[in-house]
Amino acid sequence: MRELDYGKVGMRIRQVRKAKGWSQSRLAKKCGISMSFLGHIERGSRIMSMETFVAICKALEAGADELLWGRAQSSQAVLDMWEMPDGEAGRDRAGADRKNSDSYAMYVRIMKSVAEIMNGA
Repeated sequence: MRELDYGKVGMRIRQVRKAKGWSQSRLAKKCGISMSFLGHIERGSRIMSMETFVAICKALEAGADELLWGRAQSSQAVLDMWEMPDGEAGRDRAGADRKNSDSYAMYVRIMKSVAEIMNGA
């Protein structure tokens, strides 16, 4: 697994923020963090929580892939990942429940992976 470079993540956050014409103060307020902490995040000198990262993604309307790795993944590619194999789309309620359960399990695995990356594991 690739090592997460917090300096690059911070640089990408700064680039997106500046492209929107926002000050650090404006983004910090939208995310519920201090301007000082945002400065540390942008310099890569402090590690943010998952909640803060999600707040930044939402405020900037930026995808996690874009900020973490510098590449945006299309929404459709993410949705395709969650689709059932051919022939299972028309299943009864039990099939729909299994799809939701499988999707939830995949979501949990993804979030655990992101948490490990964020914690430097």
